[in-house]
Amino acid sequence: MSTVLITNDDGIDSPGLHALAHAALAEGLDVVVAAPASEASGSSASIIGADHDGHVHMRHRAVAGLDVPCFAVQAAPALIALIAAHGAFGRVPDAVLSGINRGANIGHAVLHSGTVGAALTGGSSGGRGLAVSLDVGMHPVTHEWEAAAVLARGILRPLLAAPAGTVLNLNVPNRADAAGLRPQLATLAPFGIVQTTAAERGEQGVRLTVSDLEGEHDPQSDASLLAEGQATLTAITAVGEAPLPEGVATA
Repeated sequence: MSTVLITNDDGIDSPGLHALAHAALAEGLDVVVAAPASEASGSSASIIGADHDGHVHMRHRAVAGLDVPCFAVQAAPALIALIAAHGAFGRVPDAVLSGINRGANIGHAVLHSGTVGAALTGGSSGGRGLAVSLDVGMHPVTHEWEAAAVLARGILRPLLAAPAGTVLNLNVPNRADAAGLRPQLATLAPFGIVQTTAAERGEQGVRLTVSDLEGEHDPQSDASLLAEGQATLTAITAVGEAPLPEGVATA
């Protein structure tokens, strides 16, 4: 039986985390839940969390409806995925399932996502990773966690059969009928939902703001497809080698 680690960056109390764990259990997988004790959004692949003595503090946490080992960890999700790969929660997981995040994770802005950072760490540590996000927008009335969980469940077996290092990023519209969608293969948009810009600059610092993206966008990008109401799936990679630019001398 394959073992999966369920984590997120919204924290141990997130209903999205619980929905993803239930999806993995329904697929017959061996599940361990280990998530930040408090929100860790925007933590990317940070390994912040170890105390000055090198310990990562955690405690068992009962989660209603989940009869599996659950841990609240004082660490960013990528560090949780990293220590899981060293047996911190028992058997080393075959895959890290991260989410379901409250908000989409699309475009090259996934670099900054704690949800995606955990999945990438799982893939870089000899396993596989899946990041799952629900596009709830700014002021959601409801959160259709179950719809995202259904689509995630359909990916689990192919993910576990894929080569080690495989990492997938799934984004789902916040609609109940999204459970019936077939995820569309998507490219990464240049940015994310919005573009970050510097609103003010001064001697005391810089204040950032966000603005809507302008101009035309690749219709096959995750941003474009998600805006059309499609679920998107993108295979992503962590750190890797690339060709050196011409003219760079090496020994």
